[in-house]
Amino acid sequence: MKMKKITALLLALAMSLSLAACGGDSAPAGGSTPASTEPAAQTSESADGSGQAVVLDENGEVYSEAEDADAPTEYPVTLTDQAGREVTIEAKPETLVSGYYISTSLCIALGLQDQLVGIEAKADTRPIYARSAPGLLELPSVGTAKEFDLEGCAALAPDLVILPLKLQDAADSLAELGIPALVVNPEDQTLLEEAVALVAAATDTRARAAQLADFTVKQQNRLTELLADVERPNVYLAGNSDFLSTAGGAMYQSSMIEMAGGRNVAQGITDTYWASVSYEQILTWNPDYIVLASDADYTVEDVMTDPNLAGCKAVENGDVLQIPGNAEAWDSPVPGGILGSVWLSGALHPDLGIDGENMEIINEFYETFYGFTYQEI
Repeated sequence: MKMKKITALLLALAMSLSLAACGGDSAPAGGSTPASTEPAAQTSESADGSGQAVVLDENGEVYSEAEDADAPTEYPVTLTDQAGREVTIEAKPETLVSGYYISTSLCIALGLQDQLVGIEAKADTRPIYARSAPGLLELPSVGTAKEFDLEGCAALAPDLVILPLKLQDAADSLAELGIPALVVNPEDQTLLEEAVALVAAATDTRARAAQLADFTVKQQNRLTELLADVERPNVYLAGNSDFLSTAGGAMYQSSMIEMAGGRNVAQGITDTYWASVSYEQILTWNPDYIVLASDADYTVEDVMTDPNLAGCKAVENGDVLQIPGNAEAWDSPVPGGILGSVWLSGALHPDLGIDGENMEIINEFYETFYGFTYQEI
């Protein structure tokens, strides 16, 4: 079912590209609302007279499997980005700038690393770049979301710029200079899937995006089946800079825990993203596991020896873990984010004995999309 939703998104993009290429009105593609969530059944036909139809049922699921879901992009193309902006790309981009680590990682996964001419600051803190595309470390920096170098970015004269939502104003400024800029906002799994489809449509890499989506869906289905009948332990996920900051139910990290066969103790917090809590609240939750963010400023040992956590089940049983960050932060919506759930499933359910299989899956992902074996790190 999940694969059908992703296929629907790719098909919606394909339909909009066909319409734009034929001079018709361009339908929104890759916006903030998934293409697969239309409330009523509908049928759409391509504008080129081929009669290829996309049929969605009342749940927005694809009824028919269209053959052109990963067809080449036809330019010029107009896309709607994740800020709701219409962006026209006149020709296939040959040079790219990425101002966001998630979009840079995505560009590598889509095979676009050689087309990047500028990336976000602090690239040397991203181990995955050095492993998969070391040339990126030599590229000019365009700054950060807080201090974006608009002039420096424009001087690179890129064919396309990809920026996070925080830099929407910069994207608008680039557009005024005649430089197309897409805004992405992969804050949860659905938005990540939209961002992948959007960038793939813009860069004519939809076949590669479909391969990436297929890998993710395969692992989601595997974990769903594998963990269907397990007892779900309670998990407290602590933030990067502060142990007393945790991911609420609206966060990507919460869905990662659920997919791994756990239960986020803070899932009821939905009015904010990272929520500040107290030691008293953590002791009341009394989690079975405490999981630290991959780039936490503190250690497992710090948590284990914290006197404020005396009596906490996770601490008493030694079940305090940190998500690996050897390649990238799996507890963030990066293309390999599904690997956070893959790894965590083994940690939360050691009785299943799936660690070896999980490592094979992790190796397969990095070999396929990044050109190195995770165990090499």
